[in-house]
Amino acid sequence: QVQLVESEGGLVQAGDSLRLSCAASGRTFSSYPMGWFRRAPGKEREFVATMAWSRGNPAHSDSVKGRFTISRDDVKNTVYLQMNSLKPEDTAIYYCVAGTRAGWTSRKSDDYAYWGQGTQVTVSS
Repeated sequence: QVQLVESEGGLVQAGDSLRLSCAASGRTFSSYPMGWFRRAPGKEREFVATMAWSRGNPAHSDSVKGRFTISRDDVKNTVYLQMNSLKPEDTAIYYCVAGTRAGWTSRKSDDYAYWGQGTQVTVSS
């Protein structure tokens, strides 16, 4: 059984940094896309970042580009999201995702078969 387990988020102040991690178990995702989505209160779920494999080119949404960085450790089967210069509008539940198409990435939530339980990140002004 595949499981994606995100690290605990937290409450931070605007301008702070926070790193999320997500460890996968049940199968190896070293050649498969892993990434992050988020859902802010009252808003639809949105793409944040994705990466096909540890040496692949990362993709970030325009709203986080330059502030957030996705990375992976395929030996540990883990994906990370380094979040810098956090803003109140980054407040959301963050979900780790993993796909099943090798070497391929997508910004569409439907293209990811596995989802973590989500972790709350709250940024105060």
